Amino acid sequence: MVHYGHSNQLRQARAMGDYLIVGVHTDEEISKHKGPPVFTQEERYKMVQAIKWVDEVVPAAPYVTTLETLDKYSCDFCVHGNDITLTVDGRDTYEEVKQAGRYRECQRTQGVSTTDLVGRMLLVTKAHHSGHEISSEYREYADSFGKCPGGRNPWTGVSQFLQTSQKIIQFASGKEPQPGETVIYVAGAFDLFHIGHVDFLEKVHGLAERPYVIAGLHFDQEVNHYKGKNYPIMNLHERTLSVLACRYVSEVVIGAPYAVTAELLDHFKVDLVCHGKTEIVPDKDGSDPYQEPKRRGIFCQIDSGSDLTTDLIVQRIIKNRLEYEARNQKKEAKELAFLEARRRQEVQRERESDCDF
Repeated sequence: MVHYGHSNQLRQARAMGDYLIVGVHTDEEISKHKGPPVFTQEERYKMVQAIKWVDEVVPAAPYVTTLETLDKYSCDFCVHGNDITLTVDGRDTYEEVKQAGRYRECQRTQGVSTTDLVGRMLLVTKAHHSGHEISSEYREYADSFGKCPGGRNPWTGVSQFLQTSQKIIQFASGKEPQPGETVIYVAGAFDLFHIGHVDFLEKVHGLAERPYVIAGLHFDQEVNHYKGKNYPIMNLHERTLSVLACRYVSEVVIGAPYAVTAELLDHFKVDLVCHGKTEIVPDKDGSDPYQEPKRRGIFCQIDSGSDLTTDLIVQRIIKNRLEYEARNQKKEAKELAFLEARRRQEVQRERESDCDF
């Protein structure tokens, strides 16, 4: 997948240098070393390119990063999170560049992983079809999803994301609309931020010569009211970071009202309000949530050209449910084996060091 944890890693990586090149693996490589990808390679290429800290994307990047690859793209060093990434046979994919001193590390974002998000999507399915209590379902899932017999490692698994003001500041542009810029307002859930959202926001951004795009994100309860089941998959804090990381968005309203009111339009001095081709669910009183911008003649409907929705992503997961559960168990088992081997090496080194005296 591509989520705000990846965006945060890319933000940190960009701060270490002047130009950030991001290598994205093919579906074939990911299937071989990790398991079935959720987004296709073409979707992932475009998703990564839309992250505002990325200068260039290298499609079909090799899974094992070599010095040859770094030299080919004139890179001084490569960056990865402080978790491990292993080949299908359990080797560290950054071994060569680490030994050459051309490796840097950044902090992994606690509380989010592809494993966790896939699990939440499977939980949606399970809860929806079985009618069990969500709370007990979630507790059971959090304790067992994708967990291999023999323990849990610090990287694969489920933990809670804790939003901080510092994180929002790091992701936000901090820029206000300037004279001559066109203020465009869009609103929605933007759940599991995906290529459909990117295509829509890119089209919206292209409507003006100097656009200032404000995205209004609805509260979790509001999203659940019009989406049902256990949506949103990502909570408001997580959705905020996902949208802030997009290069086409200038500002985010955290917990925007469902109806686009006169007060909101006047407060942000909105010139244009856009909505995609998805259904507009009436407000709780049956009214059109876009009636005010329509009355002012500033409403515009945009066709993103993409048919991908959050529902379709969830359907992809359901279809491959057993494969994803097996993927997570296999991944964790591999990581635990690597940790155990490293622990033994350290113990052995300590023994040899003691013998020297």
